[in-house]
Amino acid sequence: MRKYFRQAGYFAAILILLPYVVTILLNGRSSLAQDNGTSPYVTVKSDEKNRKISLDEYGIGILAKEIEGDAEEEALKAQAVLIRTSIYKSIQDEGTSTVLTKEYWTRQQMESNWGADHYGEYYEKMKAAWDETRGQVLMYDGRLILTPYHRLSNGKTRSGNEVFGSEEYPYLQSRECPEDVEAKEEMTVSMIQGSDMEVTGTDNAGYVTEVRCGSETVNGEEFRRTYHLASSCFTLQDYDGKTRVTAKGIGHGLGMSQYTAKKMAEEGKSCEEILQYFFTDVSLEEVTDIVIEKNEKGE
Repeated sequence: MRKYFRQAGYFAAILILLPYVVTILLNGRSSLAQDNGTSPYVTVKSDEKNRKISLDEYGIGILAKEIEGDAEEEALKAQAVLIRTSIYKSIQDEGTSTVLTKEYWTRQQMESNWGADHYGEYYEKMKAAWDETRGQVLMYDGRLILTPYHRLSNGKTRSGNEVFGSEEYPYLQSRECPEDVEAKEEMTVSMIQGSDMEVTGTDNAGYVTEVRCGSETVNGEEFRRTYHLASSCFTLQDYDGKTRVTAKGIGHGLGMSQYTAKKMAEEGKSCEEILQYFFTDVSLEEVTDIVIEKNEKGE
């Protein structure tokens, strides 16, 4: 599992410059690009080309791609905070001299995916969620946190300390998500070529950490990606010379379950309550309080 989660871009590597409300000084100068002194912009890779777009356009585009447009307002706001926190953590970790590669939807893609009947409504919801949480991030012990999320759990989320094999993620604790198992997308069955495959390791939440394929052993996430499985929680069964795969949930199972977040919002829970359920002992803070100091050596 560690191999998978170490790779940049899977959970926290949404690399993006910080908005103008944050004071960030690196290498003795401001790291923020602005358009006419008012509108910050970022450089992103799109269609194999680098282009500059506004920070808000990029953030809303990620939000639109990552969660359904019919989600409740508080669930959308929770998702927006997770995306923004990942942005800020990434810039702290990676620096500013990078082209951002996190996929996002343009306005045209939103209309294409949502349809003309829903486009206006859903876009306004996404924009409102982004705007109403402007500047808000999650922190633990004074530090920006890792903010993974997934579409649907197997009934509970995973422990960050267990997944990463480190004690640095006390805020990523396993959480019960009983309503997830009632979702119509909860279970998928597929067939893959080959046999002599066996799950040889799982974590305490039931997600696969290790698979034996013949004489070789691969980690669970690598196996999921190779065979395009819906979830990291799955079982394997020999079936007429092939392997039958039964998967539960959608995604890696770490952090916030979007399905449960939406259910909590429907029940009247606030954005902050949703976030604090999935991320233990964190605080929701304003980004204006975060300052990356200038390097003393000017490096």
